[in-house]
Amino acid sequence: MKKFPLILSLVLIISLLAGCAGTPVVYYTNCTCPVGTHDAAPEASKADETPAPAVEGALKTGLYISTAVDGSTPANAEADGTASYNVLMAAVLVDDKGVIVDCIIDGISATVNFNAVGEITSDLTVAPQTKNELGDNYGMRVASSIGAEWNEQVAEIAKFAIGKTVEEFEQGAISETGKAPDGSDLATKATMYMSSYVNAVKMAAANAKHLGAEAGDVLKMGVITGISSSASATAEKAGNAQLDVDVTALTMNGNVITSCVIDAVQAKVAFDAAGVITSDISVPVATKNELGEKYGMVAWGKAQFEWNVQAAEFAAYVTDKTVEQVAGINITEENKPADVDLSAKVTIKINGFMDLIAKAAK
Repeated sequence: MKKFPLILSLVLIISLLAGCAGTPVVYYTNCTCPVGTHDAAPEASKADETPAPAVEGALKTGLYISTAVDGSTPANAEADGTASYNVLMAAVLVDDKGVIVDCIIDGISATVNFNAVGEITSDLTVAPQTKNELGDNYGMRVASSIGAEWNEQVAEIAKFAIGKTVEEFEQGAISETGKAPDGSDLATKATMYMSSYVNAVKMAAANAKHLGAEAGDVLKMGVITGISSSASATAEKAGNAQLDVDVTALTMNGNVITSCVIDAVQAKVAFDAAGVITSDISVPVATKNELGEKYGMVAWGKAQFEWNVQAAEFAAYVTDKTVEQVAGINITEENKPADVDLSAKVTIKINGFMDLIAKAAK
């Protein structure tokens, strides 16, 4: 479809903060900022009023997800064990000169608890929310010297990235202290350590591909989570504390999807009937796209195509369709594609993909 170049405006949210506090929401861990990061924010400087550059032509869409479980702890007689998940996500639009045209950052801090006899004690019916979805309920504002929440901070970091190359973004966002440079406008709005956020944006830009997005398209991110696949341990089988995260980065022109990327994470922490963690929690969890054939749908599940291939085929199929057309895709009673063209390449259940697109498009 024909699209017209637009002038992108830098419009975003509020200010940011020095450190983090525990959240009262069930399943969510405290902030992982290093100790001693709750310093007073530098005196505010004049906001950057530089207008956004004009952007024309095709753009690349990128997505990155990092997941760590190294904060997990075993159970003992005094306290439950905790499978702790820290997920960070970034979506970007990048032009052919490497300039970031749009950026979204979100994250998840979630836990699944188990006791010293290997029983799951968390309510597995409650799906964790992202930090952007939680907003004030994440609980950082009360500990902030500038009165700003996590979602407000990352919105300002994302805003700062727009109009810059990855190198310019990194140089402007991180000083030798690991935070934004003292006296900079960003330092008055984002007072937490920057490296993980800069890296997420950098990796999203590195992953970016030409998938149909053009100047003027709107970048969206959709996230669906669940912990219902978790299971208690038995004498015969290890317990499994599992966080499932499905993510899409898509672009839209009006009500039409112009590009789409889908990825997912299955973050598992195994434990035995004594509540002892038996998996290696020091290793970051790879996404299904990163795993590729190692995910095992072809080798072990006897599928014709691997998960990452099928997700990419579905993403390509919905590109150039309206949100209503995606919602109207015919599926079987098993939630698999009924459309012959789609089912030739996508043999897995797609109702979750369809829900993901609908959530992102809101």
